[in-house]
Amino acid sequence: MADPISSRAPSGATGVLVLASGEVIWGKGFGAEGQAVGEVCFNTAMTGYQEVMTDPSYAGQIINFTFPHIGNVGTNPEDVEALNPHALGAIVRQDVTDPSNFRSTQHFDAWMKSNGRIGVSGVDTRALTRLIRVAGAPNAVIAHSASGDFDVPALLARAKAWAGLEGMDLAKDVTTLQTYGWDEGLWKLGSGYAEPAKGSKKVVAIDYGIKHNILRNLVDVGCDVTIVSATATFEEIMANAPDGLFLSNGPGDPAATGVYAVPVIKQWLETKKPLFGICLGHQMLGLAVGAKTEKMHQGHRGANHPVKRLSDGAVEITSMNHGFAVDAATLPANAKATHISLFDGSNCGFELADQPAFSVQYHPEASPGPQDSHYLFEKFAGMMG
Repeated sequence: MADPISSRAPSGATGVLVLASGEVIWGKGFGAEGQAVGEVCFNTAMTGYQEVMTDPSYAGQIINFTFPHIGNVGTNPEDVEALNPHALGAIVRQDVTDPSNFRSTQHFDAWMKSNGRIGVSGVDTRALTRLIRVAGAPNAVIAHSASGDFDVPALLARAKAWAGLEGMDLAKDVTTLQTYGWDEGLWKLGSGYAEPAKGSKKVVAIDYGIKHNILRNLVDVGCDVTIVSATATFEEIMANAPDGLFLSNGPGDPAATGVYAVPVIKQWLETKKPLFGICLGHQMLGLAVGAKTEKMHQGHRGANHPVKRLSDGAVEITSMNHGFAVDAATLPANAKATHISLFDGSNCGFELADQPAFSVQYHPEASPGPQDSHYLFEKFAGMMG
């Protein structure tokens, strides 16, 4: 899979991944030409690569897809979770073929190119996954040059110089710059996204890097949703007279984002009004009640992660994307764990015993992934009812 440091590309190689550890992985470049530095993570989903690439939680990351056939269904303007891609690049096993799906409007290669994202195919992605599982998620540079010319020592130096995601606040980079409303519902084959009647429950969603399908699910359960910036003040939130507060997913180190987010959440908790958090929002709530977060060795990313619901022992198959986690041992007495990962036992959800506030580490809105956990949106709506 990997070669010692060398500036000479193998014959036909137009793409390369250079790890900060010095390993060089050659392949065939696709998408945009250029280079990008970030953290390499692996995603085990078999479908939904377009949703994955546009998920703001992947800002600062290069995605190694374990499923070999990435790009075979093409792309379309509906299957996006943000207006633009946020993942820096894609590493795939097989060449991107012509699309074979009736919904496709653009080749994945062309979509990557038009969005300035770099891809490398022909990589032993499962070997790279094993490397990440053993050594942890590495910093690296992904590069594509149609001529095959690479300054590998310079790429290595850039990978080594990158500080990494720990301590990095990326929510400010992906959040909205203005307050806006959302009225698009869930998607159905043949009719697209629904336009439901305006909801009766007023929800303010703090955008740390929110996925569109979260907003669609909130609308679907009768919420009138207003989205505010990650840096919105408590006063700005309350000016919308919300019945409930939603804390979104997002990228980066929760402790860094928490510097400005946690004080606002603490003020909200004093109101005793309903609160629901997902992913980074789960970590923000954890920090707000006094728990700590920690960087994970390899993270959880995929659409097939089993989570145990502690109330009845049921297992939910979930969609996940996180490299940090709430340290369950640091949760206060009034925070009751509700879900745990069956992969490693890490905390995947908790609720407060003294008020209507709860959060989960996984993504009940799916996109991509199963819909086992949609009931959580109904639970949130019921709290406001």
